[in-house]
Amino acid sequence: MLVGSPDIMVTDSLTGNIMVKMLSSYTTGGSYEAMGYGYGPGIGEGYDRLVMIVSRASGAPVIAGAIRYAAQLVRGNIFKVAAEEFAAANKAGLAKLLEERKAAANKQAAPAETVEAPPKEVVTGAIAGIEIMDLEDAVQVLWKNKIYAESGMGCTGPVVLVSDANLEKSIGLLKEAGYVQ
Repeated sequence: MLVGSPDIMVTDSLTGNIMVKMLSSYTTGGSYEAMGYGYGPGIGEGYDRLVMIVSRASGAPVIAGAIRYAAQLVRGNIFKVAAEEFAAANKAGLAKLLEERKAAANKQAAPAETVEAPPKEVVTGAIAGIEIMDLEDAVQVLWKNKIYAESGMGCTGPVVLVSDANLEKSIGLLKEAGYVQ
């Protein structure tokens, strides 16, 4: 990644945020972001306003880059392009797919009940691929099934930690609940 060889990087939201901050602030020793164009535009279906995303760590060069990027988007008629792209994506089934995922998420929404943690045990088995915002809910699913688990941060992003003895069963439960593929 540091040599610029990947064309596309896919991460969870937390890891992506950290990577962007690290890569844009390396010339300042991490003090502030000095390179880049912010975090890109917020573009959604039916949007009629351009929202450019920067952070409190963004320095003047990044803010200037974000303003230049916004101007390019406006000159390139971003709203027309986005409308055409969303129309094509919906024609290909995007809206249906999103509705199915939303219905599944609502069906498996975390219960309001408090689940007690099972007795603590050594957790050396890691389950990756869980969105950071869902991490604690995934732990609760395992606790409800009497499996001790902890949330953590692994080398590649968020993980749920379980004992090696419960690893396969935990993966199955989290797949069933929709937290991992």
